[in-house]
Amino acid sequence: MLIHIVCWKYKAEIRTKERDLHRARLKALAGIITDIERLEVGADILHLDRSFDSGLVVKFRDREGLDRYTEHPEHQAVAALGMRISEKVVSVDFFAP
Repeated sequence: MLIHIVCWKYKAEIRTKERDLHRARLKALAGIITDIERLEVGADILHLDRSFDSGLVVKFRDREGLDRYTEHPEHQAVAALGMRISEKVVSVDFFAP
């Protein structure tokens, strides 16, 4: 199993409506990209200085599934939106049993 984690720190001027739209479009990927085994996305609840605003966890069967997800046009569109509205985006990908 390959785990893909992404976190977004939105720009201060990005309103709740845009943040919610971004999360909704991320959630919709689960019904569009068949390589996704499981997808979770949500808003931060602690609001610590070190916190990011949104987080995504996606599980794939293998690296090839992640690669197809990464290249998928709908993922590309959502990724572009996330980059446009964020001041910082971080990610990590790793294999888990």
